[in-house]
Amino acid sequence: MRSTPVRFRTHTSATAPRAAADRLRELEDRHGHVGEMVATMAGSPSMIAGYLDLSRAVKRTRLPRAVTERISLAVQESLDCSLCLTAHTQAALAAGVSVDETELARLGTSADPAVAPIVSFAQRVHTAPASIVDADIDALRTLGLADRDVLDIVALVSLNVLTGTFNLVAGLESDLAATA
Repeated sequence: MRSTPVRFRTHTSATAPRAAADRLRELEDRHGHVGEMVATMAGSPSMIAGYLDLSRAVKRTRLPRAVTERISLAVQESLDCSLCLTAHTQAALAAGVSVDETELARLGTSADPAVAPIVSFAQRVHTAPASIVDADIDALRTLGLADRDVLDIVALVSLNVLTGTFNLVAGLESDLAATA
């Protein structure tokens, strides 16, 4: 049983508003099935376009998948989105992140001294962006991150805020959380 009712209907390319239907049809043709989040986002052409475009752009990051999934876990833990936490935990494990590291990521850190400052920075970008100072950026550069990489962290945080917030407002939950 869900703890929150689903607040918006899911769509297919046949039921979505026209501008969203084209984007949804492309996804259906490529993947056969779209998830509940995307099918729900299709109720708004601007929502689905913004999500798909930002998601596609963020996939071009040079940051390793094991790092990006830790960032996602830190942000989603802060948002408390069960759907995203479940998805990003599974993705992190598939990317070779240990169970212990997924737990640390949810706390905004890592046992790896090269990863901990990145995850911590991402969490601060989400929770206190005005607190970021030049020294924070310089510390990331000292780790070998280029400006592009630092900006990609901001984009990844933004994508996670978008998806987590959307899921919470829409009432979308992980099946695992719904049965707990």
